[in-house]
Amino acid sequence: MSARTAALRTASASVVAVAIAGTVLMPMTASADESNPGALKTTMSAPVPSGPLTRGGAAETFELTVANTTDKVSSYHPWMLLDPTGASPLQQSDVVYKVEGLTAPATDYAIGQQDGEWQGLFYPAGKNAQDGFEIPAGGKLTWKVTIGLGKSYPTTNGDFKLRASSFMGEVGEGGEGSLTFKTDPSVKTGKLESSFKNAGDCKGVPANQCREMDLTYKLTGDGEFNEALAVNLNLGFGSNVEHPNLQVEVLVDGKWIGYGSTDSYNFMLPTIPKGLNAASGEHAQRLRFSFGPHTDFKKTTEVTLQAMIGLADGNTYQFAGADTKFQLAPKTTTPTSPAPTTPAPTSPAPTTPAPATTAPTTPATTPAATPATTPANTPKPTGSLAHTGSDSNTGLYSGLAAVLIGLGGAAAWFGARRRKALRG
Repeated sequence: MSARTAALRTASASVVAVAIAGTVLMPMTASADESNPGALKTTMSAPVPSGPLTRGGAAETFELTVANTTDKVSSYHPWMLLDPTGASPLQQSDVVYKVEGLTAPATDYAIGQQDGEWQGLFYPAGKNAQDGFEIPAGGKLTWKVTIGLGKSYPTTNGDFKLRASSFMGEVGEGGEGSLTFKTDPSVKTGKLESSFKNAGDCKGVPANQCREMDLTYKLTGDGEFNEALAVNLNLGFGSNVEHPNLQVEVLVDGKWIGYGSTDSYNFMLPTIPKGLNAASGEHAQRLRFSFGPHTDFKKTTEVTLQAMIGLADGNTYQFAGADTKFQLAPKTTTPTSPAPTTPAPTSPAPTTPAPATTAPTTPATTPAATPATTPANTPKPTGSLAHTGSDSNTGLYSGLAAVLIGLGGAAAWFGARRRKALRG
């Protein structure tokens, strides 16, 4: 057995658990030999009826034919890849999707959203989504695929391409069929732009002990976000301490609202209301940062700040954002002054009454201790804040990725497919 064959068998024996719409999939059963990388070619017929798709309108169907170009049986693990255009990630309901077997066995189908994308699967009826079909040597199978736009398809998004691939690499390079679907009305697509601006020290506070800045965001292109947007701050520090005790404040209606948290690395900011569009121009959230009284930092450190923006519900994959760095020092306080003591008398107290003409001695008063100065900008924590990461479907196919790399199939595609955390 060659080293490559051994590696393939080891990869195929790996346990792969994948979540699709909340369903946990069981380990793959197809061996690496059955997958037969590069054996298949997919073709897609012209959609019927022809013409652009409308939101909530009629869907279109086409035939997908998968041919085995080799003299060896091959498995087929379908992967329909939608390459969207536009500012918004897609929810599962944004695209109508259905698959039926024609010359193929009875078929079930599902939708996934690895890396926030919209991806369609189909598989033998009654089995799991990681189970594949078997295509004989020199044979082929055909399915009818239905595609349409849901009523919620974002108005920020336009035409898209749909490609027929396989997540086990059975479709070779150049063997993917594809179709481009037009949308009506046509859309000038844009993106959500975000940045940090107007950074500086807080008024009346020593340099670097409190920093203010604006987090700005604006939408370019047509349409609007029909859902609210969630903003998550991720932070890092130039040196490690057990308790950074970072405090975050947001200026809301002219008042600073504290967002201090027991987690100094993740903060949720107020959501951006739905309806954001290009006509509304650039918006800004004024932010303020400082170390709280319980910080373990003793000197100035560098703070790395990253803002990540995603849909507030459903497919919450964070698709836009900004980052910056700044210096931040722990706050200093005025030392507490000790209470003065009353001097002791220099001579013994007299044993005889004082003459009547002598003024009585007024007892000395002890002044109160000077209180420690509390910086005016120290925000009051408002409780723990939830950490927001990717949505529950973001991890779809993450286990499959490891198998793909081991198999050598579709690894190049996977690298090209994966989006950066922040769109350029």
